[in-house]
Amino acid sequence: MAAPIGFKFSRILKNINSIKPCKPRCCFTTDSTGTKENERQSSDTHFGFQRVSKSEKDEKVFEVFKNVAEKYDTMNDIMSGGIHRLWKDRFINVLHPTPGTKLLDVAGGTGDIAFRFLDFIRTNYSTASLSVKDEDIEKESTTVFPKEDDSTHVAVCDINPNMLKVGESRAEENSYLKGISFIEGNAESLPISDECADAYTIAFGIRNVTNVDKALEEAYRVLKPGGRFLCLEFSHVNNPVLRSIYDNYSFQAIPVFGEVIAADWKAYQYLVESIRQFPNQDEFKYMIEDAGFSLVKYENLMFGVTAIHSGFKL
Repeated sequence: MAAPIGFKFSRILKNINSIKPCKPRCCFTTDSTGTKENERQSSDTHFGFQRVSKSEKDEKVFEVFKNVAEKYDTMNDIMSGGIHRLWKDRFINVLHPTPGTKLLDVAGGTGDIAFRFLDFIRTNYSTASLSVKDEDIEKESTTVFPKEDDSTHVAVCDINPNMLKVGESRAEENSYLKGISFIEGNAESLPISDECADAYTIAFGIRNVTNVDKALEEAYRVLKPGGRFLCLEFSHVNNPVLRSIYDNYSFQAIPVFGEVIAADWKAYQYLVESIRQFPNQDEFKYMIEDAGFSLVKYENLMFGVTAIHSGFKL
């Protein structure tokens, strides 16, 4: 037979009264285990599959691209079988720049996106004017675009001087002498004034940024109202069969190519691991929206091996 309701209630009260009050803890105590753990986690990040401090990641990523700069484009061709060229072509077609566009290409040291941008303008708008190269552009940290408003210009920004050096050499070798400048800068704190760019692109670079949210906020800051954010990045393959094939190729073949061609197994092991640590398509879409962008969407390429994310500053 069930116990009377009153009896149950009295037992509940008795149990409550028997509980000893907890000692109050100040939420500002700095030596508590929980606070220390939170602080540690907030100051840590990933470098591939390793957990490192944020400052350590900055240094490690810098060293990776310093070491692979000379072989970077060759390795891209070998790792992707040349398909990265098609991805970048599609990327520029999605941007579909028009004459007079001021483009900021971040993490674009070797110039692949910048050269495609200039080629697109020349091919589709033969009468478009390109800005004359201004030697002072690289010297003045906030003036990356020439003053003439009707000229087309791309500013290539990269944190690594070795990558920029490769890009500048390629520009000279291939006669990209107008409409382009190279500046050294961090995606998380761009040395560029507010609302000066019509478009912001970053290709295969944002996953190497320590604080992706800060980079997105910077992208929003430097874009003019109506400006477009466009990102090309390795992403996530959802089909389990294709994902298994892709993972096996990535982990078994790419580091080997890195060792044979660039004499750097660890750098390409990191690059493979960093792809797996990057947010999936929808998660990254939400991050872009959180930075303030509107009309955010993405397009998968090769079943999600890479994805193009797009957003506007409205």
